[in-house]
Amino acid sequence: MQFIPELQLGWLNGWVLLAFFYILFGIFLLSCPKPIVKKLYSVKGWSKREYILSAIGKPYSLACFALVIMSPLKIGSVVFWVGMILYALGIIVMFIALFEYRAMPADQPVCTGIYQYSRNPQWVGLALMFFGAAIACGNGLAVLLFFGGVGFYHFRILGEEKACLKAYGKPYQDYLNTVRRYF
Repeated sequence: MQFIPELQLGWLNGWVLLAFFYILFGIFLLSCPKPIVKKLYSVKGWSKREYILSAIGKPYSLACFALVIMSPLKIGSVVFWVGMILYALGIIVMFIALFEYRAMPADQPVCTGIYQYSRNPQWVGLALMFFGAAIACGNGLAVLLFFGGVGFYHFRILGEEKACLKAYGKPYQDYLNTVRRYF
């Protein structure tokens, strides 16, 4: 792993991993009812502070994406295989969570399946996937930026949980009291 490896455009760069995910995610979104997609992207109920702190994390994530896109995958190396395992695990967790989310009516919280173990399995899966992509590229700066983005995205999660508590009341509070935020 290098802190800043040589950046170049190429066919076997990290963009391949990101493109694979976003193609699958796009297909998933196209298969979802509109109320589910709306609920997935809702910022209703967030405080201004949560919204701003979440927005501050976006440049970290975008910089991480840019570095992954421009970094060749370290195919055959240990970091490549470790990164690919994390990436694959993240994809699996993310899509299990998304399919369970889609199966629940839009006016109900998702508290079953993988959501029994994490209140935010989509975010856990997404984080594992992006972390794995940065590792597979052997880009230390991308890994560092990833952690900056994740730190600020925590405020997004707080906003989502506050909005869910307001929307679903005591049953959601009971869920908050019994299930961990991340894992």
